[in-house]
Amino acid sequence: MANLHELERSMPVAPLGIIALDSMAEMGGRVDQYMAEFRHSTDSLFQNDLSFEGYIRDSYLIRYEIPRFSTGEAKCVIYDSIRGKDLYIMIDICNHSLTYQMNGYTNHMSPDDHFQDLKRVIAACEGHAACINVIMPFLYEGRQHHRSGTESLDCAYAPG
Repeated sequence: MANLHELERSMPVAPLGIIALDSMAEMGGRVDQYMAEFRHSTDSLFQNDLSFEGYIRDSYLIRYEIPRFSTGEAKCVIYDSIRGKDLYIMIDICNHSLTYQMNGYTNHMSPDDHFQDLKRVIAACEGHAACINVIMPFLYEGRQHHRSGTESLDCAYAPG
């Protein structure tokens, strides 16, 4: 259980927003449910404080979509306001169960596809959110930290 005395003395950075990509939708739903229940249980602590306006909500999930074109290219569209929010983007790049259509064929999403989707979401949020945090259980391309020839360093180019 959280330390409520510490919580009483802390101010939120910004209103909370959670973007749970499809690869982590189930876990994102559980985190959202926990946050909503926890914040509703602390309702009496912040009732009359304007600093905590929007702190207690029924859901913190942000609606988004990553539509793919027939060539396999994609874009991110965010439907809810993220202006000034403290965003947490949740993604599991090792989830190979997701598929998409390309040229009439069904393709399973690779870690590279998931990573590209993460970059698309971050690009759509940049300049609007107060803070962007990424929760990614497996650091993609995290094994290579220096160049040893003519090669790419994908992790070094990760949005940060």
